[in-house]
Amino acid sequence: MEGVTVVTHPLVQHKLTLIRDKNRSTKSFRELLKEIGMLLCYEVTRDLPLRSVEIETPLVPTTAPQIAGKKLVFAPVLRAGTTFVEGMLDLVPTARVAHIGLYREPETFVAVEYFFKAPADIAERLVIVVAPVLATANTAVAAIDRLKERGAKDIRFVCLLGAPQGFERLRAIHPEVPIWTAAIDEGLDANAYILPGLGDAGDRAYGTR
Repeated sequence: MEGVTVVTHPLVQHKLTLIRDKNRSTKSFRELLKEIGMLLCYEVTRDLPLRSVEIETPLVPTTAPQIAGKKLVFAPVLRAGTTFVEGMLDLVPTARVAHIGLYREPETFVAVEYFFKAPADIAERLVIVVAPVLATANTAVAAIDRLKERGAKDIRFVCLLGAPQGFERLRAIHPEVPIWTAAIDEGLDANAYILPGLGDAGDRAYGTR
């Protein structure tokens, strides 16, 4: 699928299998979500630009590469996106964080916003939108729409897994936004849950229903 990168690294795929298991505890689910977030962060930031800087090692002065420009903005979609992004922040602790509170209306599946907060200079930064799953793409589309309204220009999207319908819709509406994921699943059931999927990521991460 054009514009979608499926990360097939063995560690990512192994942890994805573990997190799908319905018998996984809430604690273990959160830990795995964080770990996979860290691993996917390596992939989505693989092409960040570098510049040479002068430093001194304990032995000699030298020239070494450093990330160029302003730091990243991670934009997790609440709730479970927060845990997902924790692993990314372990890798890039200087990144700023935009929080996007959205929930899916159970009858219409329309995304409803209840909270939004983003850095003032978001237009000057690479924004990585983080959500555990991509089902109908309503929430992802709403999140990216909102970030663009705030001025974001360079946006990437990362999810743990998704349905083909979700990837196709997100690419159709925001074709310039590349996507990284660990799996493209079979499809959606009548309630717009991904099959085989992993259930409700928010409920599983926080022990709610």
